[in-house]
Amino acid sequence: MSENLVEAKGLEKSYGRGPAAVHVLRGLDLSVGRGEFLAVMGPSGCGKSTLLHVLGLITPPDGGELLLDGQPLLGAGQMLAWRRRRIGFVFQRFNLLGVLSGYDNVAISLRVRGLKMDGRAKELFAALGVEQVMHRKPGQMSIGEQQRVAVVRALAHRPDLLLADEPTGNLDSANSQSLLGLLRELNRRQGQTIVMITHSAEAAGFADRTVHMKDGRLLEQSA
Repeated sequence: MSENLVEAKGLEKSYGRGPAAVHVLRGLDLSVGRGEFLAVMGPSGCGKSTLLHVLGLITPPDGGELLLDGQPLLGAGQMLAWRRRRIGFVFQRFNLLGVLSGYDNVAISLRVRGLKMDGRAKELFAALGVEQVMHRKPGQMSIGEQQRVAVVRALAHRPDLLLADEPTGNLDSANSQSLLGLLRELNRRQGQTIVMITHSAEAAGFADRTVHMKDGRLLEQSA
């Protein structure tokens, strides 16, 4: 078994072609240890979200190699299985289904994975302070409540890898602390591997390690 849950070697990603092409990832190397909480920081437009989408098997890289659990993923079927069962993703825009309640958003996410709602999901609603709104539709929730419901959905199926894109970006200080405390507890007590993008040095302080991106590459890193 590999010590690293994620290994990225020489990742390349561009959008567009020819002279108009925008090079977003430029030979990026990154390793994330099993059970590590990693924060990724950097200015807007440096490629952080693209990196997360590549790690989450949402966007294919143009070049380089991505190993998950020490193995390359070959074929669309294997990638889909990994993404559904072993990855949880907290999107910047939440991506909640507006016609469903918070509870049903989580339930349908579990259903497509062949799972059912259980006590863990309800515990997550309570731990993140959104138990009282779980039967409301997203339009009846505040932005912060939607964000926390999206975190419940990402964690409910017990993913091996949690990818979080600015998870505290729409939360006030108290709710940010609550969410980051939950992530750190999941990491320390259950060995949850987490890669979190953030602009906040305070949020990054909850992680084991911080890496910095600029112009599609990693710069320094710190413990």
